[in-house]
Amino acid sequence: MLFSVEVENIKCGGCANSIESKLAALDGISQVSVEIEAGLVTFESEDDTPVEMVKTKLTSMGYPEKGSLEGMEAVGAKAKSFVSCAVGKMTQD
Repeated sequence: MLFSVEVENIKCGGCANSIESKLAALDGISQVSVEIEAGLVTFESEDDTPVEMVKTKLTSMGYPEKGSLEGMEAVGAKAKSFVSCAVGKMTQD
């Protein structure tokens, strides 16, 4: 099954690279892709069990589901996304 999650704070290819590599490492997740401008993360899974796991992982990286965080939580997520982005830029091929 194909799933999509609209997330916040995706800025560039570094962000996309971090998201793709971290999610691809999760059990039961494959074919991860990121549409930077749309803020859309798409992935395949055999069932919907890992969807919440993916959302949790994305939030921990600073890319929460759109509209899920407010106030200081949103500011904290934005800061985390800068770190994830930098790591993604350093590991790009």
